[in-house]
Amino acid sequence: MTNQRLLLGATLTYSGNPMQSAWEDAVKIDTEGGVLIEDGRIAAVGNGGRLRADHPQAEVTRYGEALICPGFVDAHVHYPQTAIIASWGKRLIDWLNTYTFPEEMRLSDPAYAGDIAARYLDLTLAHGTTTVASYCTIHPHSADALFQAAEDRGQRIVAGKTCMDRNAPEGLRDTVQSAYDDSKALIERWHGKGRATYAITPRFSPTSTPEQLSALGALWAEHPTCLMQTHLSEQTDEIEWVRGLFPEARDYLDTYEAHGLLGERGLYGHAIHLEPREIDRLAETGGALVHCPTSNTFIGSGLFDMTGLAARGIPLALATDTGGGSSFSMLRTMAAAYEVGQLRGTPLHAAQLIWLATAGSARSLHLQDHVGSLAEGMEADITVLSLNSTPAIAQRHAAAEDIWESLFATIMMGDDRAIADVWVAGARRGGTA
Repeated sequence: MTNQRLLLGATLTYSGNPMQSAWEDAVKIDTEGGVLIEDGRIAAVGNGGRLRADHPQAEVTRYGEALICPGFVDAHVHYPQTAIIASWGKRLIDWLNTYTFPEEMRLSDPAYAGDIAARYLDLTLAHGTTTVASYCTIHPHSADALFQAAEDRGQRIVAGKTCMDRNAPEGLRDTVQSAYDDSKALIERWHGKGRATYAITPRFSPTSTPEQLSALGALWAEHPTCLMQTHLSEQTDEIEWVRGLFPEARDYLDTYEAHGLLGERGLYGHAIHLEPREIDRLAETGGALVHCPTSNTFIGSGLFDMTGLAARGIPLALATDTGGGSSFSMLRTMAAAYEVGQLRGTPLHAAQLIWLATAGSARSLHLQDHVGSLAEGMEADITVLSLNSTPAIAQRHAAAEDIWESLFATIMMGDDRAIADVWVAGARRGGTA
């Protein structure tokens, strides 16, 4: 019995970065393509008929008019907020105090943390997301729960214990020492084990003292292959709060830079209201910015300058930001990114949107050699998109002049019903096909 599986259908591949060059040169769809999977990895990508002839022993799955894509990569989420997604209308700080912190306190119960971790990963897999980068809570077992749930599903995972030693409820504060010690123990337990990557995780400057930020900066220097994730310049009133807490800082980014938390393996979520110096430093250091469009509009934060920041060569990613973001779906997130681009006068093409949700996010997570693209040797994380999943989408698909029009309609109107199939490390994990 063969362990080869051949997926046949329209196949999406990348040869470059469509945010840096013409999308037509960087992104291709072979309408008669195929992907060969063997031992959890992609063994070959190319013309489907030729792959079928060269590998007659492979078990074949035909997807007809569906589009075979890399699995979606969500670069900034808060899995503990799964149960409070779509909570009504607050500014960031009010939203944290009203919804987020009370819910995160519930994850002090290890059993509840395990339930939410499993629920979150199942919901996102159903939406075609195969890799996520998540904040946990201050409780070390909340990180253990997510790493374990991902391991059980064979998924790539980036995660870290959130660190906060001020401006949070007593039940959600750690200390300088416990943040360092707990994070270090989790790094030793999970980082680089299987498909897991650890991200050192100060929530954001307002909830960490300078001493805690320095301790986490020292920890990152000791473990430089880890990622570091935090928030940056999400809302104007947040920025004013940071100015009051760090009067000596040149700007918001400097509150991280001064404590060893700026670097190329850094992930800075939101980054809407950046100063020129901050943009310059990010361009110099290679730190990645994560666009969270449904969150930015839902909480009223502002409009991310995707095109302007891409022109500076800054690595860019796309994320749902569950649960400030209002959807688990990367399709909905791509649609929101398009809408934000329209409001800024710089709309993104479907090829750019799907690249951001796959290869772009993988690059920002330093996982580009593992996931995010359909290429020989990559891990076989694959999402298959139906291009006619609902009557509304089907009628638009029927009128489309090319496959890019069809894909754009699914991006703008699709949901979990558009996920025809999902493969994780070469194992089939669901879908509607």
